[in-house]
Parts: sequence; structure tokens; C-alpha cells
Amino acid sequence: MKKMLSLLAIAATLVTLSFTTAPVVHNGYHIGDIARDFNLKNVNGKEVSLAGIKKAKGYIVIFTCNHCPYAVAYEDRIIALHKKYAKLGYPVVAINPNDKDVQPADNFDNMKKRAKEKKFPFVYLYDETQEIAKAYGATRTPHVFLLDKDRKVRYIGAIDDNHEEPESVKVKYLENAIDELRSGKDIAATETKAIGCTIKWRKSAETKPGGVKQ
Repeated sequence: MKKMLSLLAIAATLVTLSFTTAPVVHNGYHIGDIARDFNLKNVNGKEVSLAGIKKAKGYIVIFTCNHCPYAVAYEDRIIALHKKYAKLGYPVVAINPNDKDVQPADNFDNMKKRAKEKKFPFVYLYDETQEIAKAYGATRTPHVFLLDKDRKVRYIGAIDDNHEEPESVKVKYLENAIDELRSGKDIAATETKAIGCTIKWRKSAETKPGGVKQ
């Protein structure tokens, strides 16, 4: 009996390790790809492109939204990230990819209200056609894509390892990646699993990024 329990424990451990170390499978961009630029409407009504952001040394592109509890939980941390890194040349570029008809809380008027309430110091763009989210391969809110100055994808995934309790975060995946990029080092963890609400795709779309049927 003891031998059987030991074997079961070993099997469970191997399953856990294979899950946590397995590569993230998705469509869209992968590490080393060159991300496309875009022109998306900011909450101030003006269009924004990556190329138009002067003196940028890289870009912290974060797909997020108004209503998702995960996105809301990360808002203050995203604000802090922008305040810390924008002055170093790495601004946050927040993009809302959700379809307003599927989730009315994420329409453009509510984006403007949310940005005003939280005093977002970064641009908050509306991917109304969802073209950019699909091109990048975003599936969650929030979902991070760290780009260097040439728009090469250097990190994809989560902001950190604890969405519920900021004070209990043990690994700051995104900050570590930015710091390593800035110092010219290889990024140790280039990809993690994004944790958040699924993007609300248009009902007319046949397939979501990743090959999952609506």
C-alpha cells in the first residue's frame, strides 16, 4: 500500500511539473516575432500608433478592459508600471479588445469614464475591430506583450504571479523582463500563462485566436 501511494505521489508530481513547465500554445505572435504597428483611437479621441510614441525604447502593450475583475485588480499595478518605466522609455500602451455588443461595460464611453475615474497616465486604446488582438494572439484581459524598440516581441503573458494580493506577489514576471531587456541581458522567463477573463469576441466571428470555436 505504501509503495502504491508513493508511486501515485510521484505521478502527481510529474503531472504538475509537466503542466507548469509546458510551453504556452497560441496563435498570433511568438517570442522573436516583429509585432505590427497600428492606429487605434485613444480615450481622448485621437489616434495613437507605436511609431508615434516619441523616444520609446520599447512598449508595454497590455490588452485589458473595464469590467473584468482581473483587469480591475491590476489597474493600480499597471498605473505604477507606467509611472516607473515610461520615463525610462517603456510606456504602457493599454488596449481594450472586447466587443461592446457582447460586453456593453467595455464600450468606448465607459472606457473614457474609467480612464477619468482612475486617472490613467497611459493611453487607453479601443481595438473596435479586434484586428490587433487577433494579430497579437491576445486571449485574456490582462494579456501582456513586451516589445523592444524594433517591436520585436520579448515577453508574453502575465504581469506577476498573484492577481488577488499585490503584497503577496513573489515573482514580477513583467518587471523582471523589462529590467533584463534594459540591461541587455537575456530574458530568463520569456513567456508565462496570462491569467484573466477571456476576450469577448464578436459573435459573428467563427473562430477565436487559438482555434477555439465561439
